[in-house]
Amino acid sequence: MTEIAYFESQDGPLAYIDAGPRDGRALVLLHSVFVDGTQFDNLIPGLVAAGYRVIAPDARGHGRSANASRPFRQADDLADLLRHLGLDQVVLVGVSMGALIGVDAAVEYPELVRALVVSGRGLCEPDLSDAWSARVAARQGAAMASGDLAGYLDGFLEWIAGPERGLDEVDPAIVAQVREMALRTLMKHTPDEPDHRVPVEELATRAKEIAVPVLAVNGALDAPGLLATADDLIRTVPNGRTVLLEGVGHYTTMEAPAEFARVLEGFLGEVYSA
Repeated sequence: MTEIAYFESQDGPLAYIDAGPRDGRALVLLHSVFVDGTQFDNLIPGLVAAGYRVIAPDARGHGRSANASRPFRQADDLADLLRHLGLDQVVLVGVSMGALIGVDAAVEYPELVRALVVSGRGLCEPDLSDAWSARVAARQGAAMASGDLAGYLDGFLEWIAGPERGLDEVDPAIVAQVREMALRTLMKHTPDEPDHRVPVEELATRAKEIAVPVLAVNGALDAPGLLATADDLIRTVPNGRTVLLEGVGHYTTMEAPAEFARVLEGFLGEVYSA
């Protein structure tokens, strides 16, 4: 297991992985909701072997990082961590919630970002009105309303598979890892606690100002509403494109780490040769 470090923020300690050569080009891997930086355990070794310095934080309220006790933005936490590490012009690689954090950071802190890679999310809230997404979202909502943690977690895990296959068609090791990470985060919270998250204002409009290269690496089996938000981002930014990974769902880096790394390293080669 990769060693976990801690950064003492203004609102409690935030955990992060920092692997690879100190003078390597910095990649920051931003995880999905309810999980943590160990989501990238199968991706980090190959990137380090390729000479990159890889930072994978646990977002506030997730994994080993402190919960929020006051209003906050994840992009501000990320900027504070990068400044603590003396890093700028990093490449942000975000999956799902991590993609949203990456977009926020690229808008709010353009001086810190050299390029942006997103997977499974982009701009605005997803349209979950298709039959499969609506059913899963309703199942989670009902479980949350009744305080049924196990039921909520079962609904959450369905997003791994997506609408075109069953969860039993996904590698059980991946399902078990996501379950473990999600439990680690969910057990840190109570249903009645305040939500201290503050959104970045006018994001959909300001995203047009993202001048760095943007790549979306999406799973073809992901929910259509989630994929549409990534498409919206790529249409909005001046320098964006999409790669679709066949046979892969929402957790692209976990289901297809070798293919994701191949696409990522090809993109990085273009970014650093420009």
